[in-house]
Amino acid sequence: MTEAREAREDIAQLSSQAEAWSPEQVLAWAFENYGKNVAIASGFGVEGMALIDLASHVSGSFRVFTLDTEFLFPETYELMDRIEKRYGIRIERVYPSLTPEEQAHTHGAELWRRDPDLCCSLRKVEPLKQKLAELRAWVTAIRRRQTSARASARKIEWDHKFQLIKINPIADWTTDMVWSYVRKHNVPYNHLHDQNYPSIGCMHCTRAVRSGEDARAGRWAGFAKTECGLHTPSNLQAVVPALVGPLVQLKPCVECEEG
Repeated sequence: MTEAREAREDIAQLSSQAEAWSPEQVLAWAFENYGKNVAIASGFGVEGMALIDLASHVSGSFRVFTLDTEFLFPETYELMDRIEKRYGIRIERVYPSLTPEEQAHTHGAELWRRDPDLCCSLRKVEPLKQKLAELRAWVTAIRRRQTSARASARKIEWDHKFQLIKINPIADWTTDMVWSYVRKHNVPYNHLHDQNYPSIGCMHCTRAVRSGEDARAGRWAGFAKTECGLHTPSNLQAVVPALVGPLVQLKPCVECEEG
């Protein structure tokens, strides 16, 4: 029996039991069992910030990595500096194999406007594959209520796409629970959330949402795409053009999310 198969079988037995665990218990299990071979993946949305803060109360030493597409908002980079200072950690930055200039030379300018799936694959999915190859487990801040692709996420599960253990400690949290935790513990967060950006990704593919829109409507506006591909099977990443109206800035958002 291979190591991967043994891990899958062990997780299958543990998964149901873990659904009753608090985020702190899930993280404690992860850190105890995998040590330096587990890391938190974060895009530093409000869920990710809550998760990092939770981890800081469970362990004095934990790994955090981010997929730096080199197209992130200045506010995101500024937040990363604040995180490192507050929690005394070094964020591991994972970069694509192509620089923005090399990508433009190979695939044409502004690939994100023509083929956002390919752009996400080059700048996020493939770098993630490389990073996860050095780990035995990864931790995410996804929630079941964010998208249909995440609705079945378990707190501890086998990641069939990337072939390792995937840990989602706040999978069952609501938006209100996330923000309540952040405010109670004075957790730093991206200032763009206060400008009606509930979901924050790359600059080119993120806009503020309008009144009544879904929290992820500002991601890849103009395409029927709500996931970058990190948390979905490949066959769920279809992209269909759609008409898009002008950007409208509204009051500070009340629903913000990770991923």
